[in-house]
Amino acid sequence: MDGVPRVPEQRRGPGSSAETAALRFSVLGPVRAWRDDEPLATGSPQQRALLAALLLREGRTATAAELIDALWGEEPPSQALAAVRTYASRLRKVLDPGVLVSESGGYAVRGLGEDALDLARAQDLATEAEKARSAGDLCHAREVLRRALALWDGETLAGVPGPYAEAQRVRLEEWRLQLLESRLDMDLEQGCHAEAVSELTALTAAHPLRERLRELLMLALYRSGRQAEALAVYADTRRLLAEELGVDPRPELRELQQRVLRADPALAEPSAPAAEPATAAVRPAQLPASVPDFTGRSSFVRELGEILASAEGRVMAVSALAGIGGVGKTTLAVHVAHQARSAFPDGQLYVDLQGAGARAAEPETVLGSFLRALGTADAAIPDTLEERAALYRSVLDGRRVLVLLDNARDAAQVRPLLPGTEGCAALVTSRVRMVDLAGAHLVDLDVMSPDEALALFTKIVGEERVASERQAALDVVAACGFLPLAIRIAASRLAARRTWTVSVLAAKLADERRRLDELQAGDLAVKATFELGYGQLEPAQARAFRLLGLADGPDISLAAAAAVLDLPLDDTEDVLESLVDTSLLESAAPGRYRFHDLVRLYARACAERDEWPPSEREAAMSRLLDFYLATAAGVYAIERPGDRTVAHLERGHFDARKFSNASEALDWLHAEAEPLLACAQQSLGDSTLQRAVDLLLATIDLAESGAGSRRYERAVTAACDAAASAGDLRAEVRARITAAQVLSQGGRFEEAEAEARRADTLNQKAGDPWASSAAPNQLGIIALCTARYAAAEVYFLRSINAFQEDENKPGEASAVCNLSRTLASMGRSSEAVELAQRGIEIYDELGLSVRLANAHYAAGIVLNQAGRLSEALTHLSDALQVFTESRQRLWEGTTHFRIAQVHLAARRASQAAQHAEQALAIGCIGGEWMKANALTVLGKALEALDQPDRARACWRDALATYEGAGSSEAEEVRALLSPLAAA
Repeated sequence: MDGVPRVPEQRRGPGSSAETAALRFSVLGPVRAWRDDEPLATGSPQQRALLAALLLREGRTATAAELIDALWGEEPPSQALAAVRTYASRLRKVLDPGVLVSESGGYAVRGLGEDALDLARAQDLATEAEKARSAGDLCHAREVLRRALALWDGETLAGVPGPYAEAQRVRLEEWRLQLLESRLDMDLEQGCHAEAVSELTALTAAHPLRERLRELLMLALYRSGRQAEALAVYADTRRLLAEELGVDPRPELRELQQRVLRADPALAEPSAPAAEPATAAVRPAQLPASVPDFTGRSSFVRELGEILASAEGRVMAVSALAGIGGVGKTTLAVHVAHQARSAFPDGQLYVDLQGAGARAAEPETVLGSFLRALGTADAAIPDTLEERAALYRSVLDGRRVLVLLDNARDAAQVRPLLPGTEGCAALVTSRVRMVDLAGAHLVDLDVMSPDEALALFTKIVGEERVASERQAALDVVAACGFLPLAIRIAASRLAARRTWTVSVLAAKLADERRRLDELQAGDLAVKATFELGYGQLEPAQARAFRLLGLADGPDISLAAAAAVLDLPLDDTEDVLESLVDTSLLESAAPGRYRFHDLVRLYARACAERDEWPPSEREAAMSRLLDFYLATAAGVYAIERPGDRTVAHLERGHFDARKFSNASEALDWLHAEAEPLLACAQQSLGDSTLQRAVDLLLATIDLAESGAGSRRYERAVTAACDAAASAGDLRAEVRARITAAQVLSQGGRFEEAEAEARRADTLNQKAGDPWASSAAPNQLGIIALCTARYAAAEVYFLRSINAFQEDENKPGEASAVCNLSRTLASMGRSSEAVELAQRGIEIYDELGLSVRLANAHYAAGIVLNQAGRLSEALTHLSDALQVFTESRQRLWEGTTHFRIAQVHLAARRASQAAQHAEQALAIGCIGGEWMKANALTVLGKALEALDQPDRARACWRDALATYEGAGSSEAEEVRALLSPLAAA
């Protein structure tokens, strides 16, 4: 940032008027001026050169001689002085009065408003970013630098002649690159390496000798798991520097190469562990003993310690910890209280209020005990609660006492027990969030992090036993749901059984139906802890607790919960929020709820034991399935108006959620992906099988978008097996077609074809009209991707006829577009282009934006093969915009790959490389096969950019994938590698 002009006089001129403040100027691009939003005429190139020279003088006067030298250098025209005066006069007429002033035979620009010059704004933003980075706020620093870099609009001082402009151009371009390098460096610090690769690939192509960019590209590639390409960048750099400058790479670049070669773990950003607070001195008091193996919770220890330390000088400091039974509230509170003892030299009081039990402690009884502990004689202790509370506060006056109120029932039980004097503090633990405890600092205690959980387990079991079976130990703490009580019980059982291995314990806990029974040792039992909370629920709460525990998803929305409970939304929200207050349910986000894993197992056990009649369990899950199916069908219909698929789906008996627009519908689909797919997989019994398969069919967008493709595939595979076992032909046909679509999107064409052929054969008996068109369409797609074009043509023609018989216009358009790509690959370009246009017209008439994007995508491929590159790029760009807006990530990545192909055909290697990198970073329809295609195109672009080592690394990776899959494309890549290998 050094050497960049500042213009303080221009931005902070005294007495500048409102009109003057409205003037704005830009030099980071073409030299332009505006009054408010109205562009001003800045005249000829030489006149703009004069304006630029004055704007960059920081408000100082430029003499006539300096301006002549700036505009023309050593060979000015004979009338140079007159020309300068003419330019100044014309500018003065355009600008506000008093802005361009004559002074001492020269000129100056004065009195501009704050941030009137884009360069000044960029400088301020760069300074702000530097301060934010120094303070460790990388997110803010990156955002501010992005805003600064966005002020450039092309080349600095574009089109401005003269030696002064040329010198400033060079200097400001160097500064821009420094800012860009700084922002990219922070991108990598924040873990955005995959996204940075694409930008760095283009930048290194544009600035091949800039070693810092090469260094950042190496690091980004390495952190993206592309070690070979990172080393290839170094080889390219060394060769280029030797050829162009006759020098070696700088030491930093050589050192990075060595670190990449040895896979230095320090290249990944380490996270600094938080410092533990200092341990307080031990002092005698009523506090229970702190556990010797207390582990983790450092942020809570620090937070609560600071609250207690603030008690001095305040009326009272109160912290209330809430959380599920067994989460470690008491352990944490006792540990924090012990650390804070030195701040409360007059004593520490403790009581277990037994709030989770059937008979909670009465406040007057507790006060009697506290008063006696504080030295009050039994005869002096009054009888009533009010009098005891008043005396308690009087006795504490002038003292500094810490009161630990453990296991409180509610705020009403706690209030009489709170000290009311300066210097005292109270710590309260409860399963209920005490939102009605005035002035309390509320803390919601969650389960341990995996690292904390493993550390606790290791402390109890012993380092030696855990070190040899680390993965099994991780399985144990995960099975315990990272709940401290469960971990302590599991570890204690293992520690007491020297003949057990950690793997034996992990195997015992792997059985969900037995897990709660396994988690008990002595008088400790997870189930008993949950039973205390369940026993205090009202009947409506208990029913909701039981039934919601039946759903397998990670969480559940309010609307879905209403379906499970068969209640109105408002009533459902009331009962769910009351369960959150008891810590038996968690609020994952506004309108979303979840169970801790062990609480869910307990709730499910309660449902099996207590729900009556038992059929209500199946009815609740059936309502949930109906809700998901009806709503998913509505989303499908919004995304694909006119598509007959929805008419072929099963219809449930629960109302769907309604959406006002497509964006809201997509938001719902992606937010519900995990619980929806879990419900489908959970509903593969005989009575719900067809609805579950149809739910998967209606949510195929989850696989296409890449958002839940792996989870989706697991559910579809389970559906295929369930349908085959049940002998349900219709369900099996639909499940296998859907499976084929998912497999082909992942590039697993052999498996996909087997599923699609099986479905096509079964449908001869099933006679499903939806499958009659979908199966041949899917078989055609697989044949197209595996270069069997004649077979693909037959399949697509058959599919088109079936779609037409079903009056499914969107389906017909899909098959037409697929057929157009097939004909193009067979060399029948004119027919292909005509069919692609027909597909676009059908989608356009139906108003199908996302499907229209598929048609533009197909047209782009066809036109590229026909050599009509400009038209191809237009269609693909239109498709890319829609896929991006519709959150179709895999289609977005695939379209980047197709755009890269067009740029490569047009010999625009830099753009081709950039789009290929985007495809690799995002992912593509077609899985590893399409990744290999993108690597092949990237290699060709890099070779054209004179980066042969990186090109070779890309092609080697692509060849390994092709050979592993037996793909025909392997021959092309071998041919690409041969001349390089020979060289």
